[in-house]
Amino acid sequence: MALKKKLAAEFIGTFWLVLGGCGSAVLAAGVADVGIGWVGVSLAFGLTVLTMAFAIGHISGCHLNPAVSLGLWSGGRFSTAELVPYMAAQVAGGIAGAATLYVIASGQAGFDAAAGFASNGYGEHSPEGYGLTAALVTEIVMTFMFLIIILGATDKRAPQGFAPIAIGLGLTLIHLISIPVTNTSVNPARSTGVALFQGSWAISQLWLFWLAPIVGAVLAGAVYRCCFEADKEA
Repeated sequence: MALKKKLAAEFIGTFWLVLGGCGSAVLAAGVADVGIGWVGVSLAFGLTVLTMAFAIGHISGCHLNPAVSLGLWSGGRFSTAELVPYMAAQVAGGIAGAATLYVIASGQAGFDAAAGFASNGYGEHSPEGYGLTAALVTEIVMTFMFLIIILGATDKRAPQGFAPIAIGLGLTLIHLISIPVTNTSVNPARSTGVALFQGSWAISQLWLFWLAPIVGAVLAGAVYRCCFEADKEA
């Protein structure tokens, strides 16, 4: 598959992840009486990955996340040559998704992106007031487990055809656990897109939502490659 087709797929997929996942948080989570709440937002993020995995998985692998690309690279599943282009396409897609969400959300009187705009944060900007250490550990561990799920579900020895379901449900579970702590990133592209439109504290705290997912993903790739990959002799 030509690289430009893969990059287009990654752009569109990450666009959908940010628009669908963050859009559910900004537009639907807090609506009085009928809002979807944190459970609904968790499902929305999982569904974006599930739907895109079936739609573009056969084109680009459906990474939608710089940390996922790095984790797959660390695990020996992804080429070095395509790593930076993939990450650039993902970040661009995340920004485009956030921009589209901003245009939609701005149609409501009183909307103010500075109030949060589904951004990730810690300390006073954590949904439940969790500090820096808790946020750092949460993002590392959640991304680590996300990559273990991805690497395991896409292993040639795993049941075929079910990987999108396992990965989508895995991301849903991760959000159910960690929305109260950081608003759940595990994805630098998702965090970057909305942070640019929040425009203040989200940008100053963005470093954590690059560093922690990358650390967790690279560790997971190395652990899976070392401990769980099939023996070449087998």
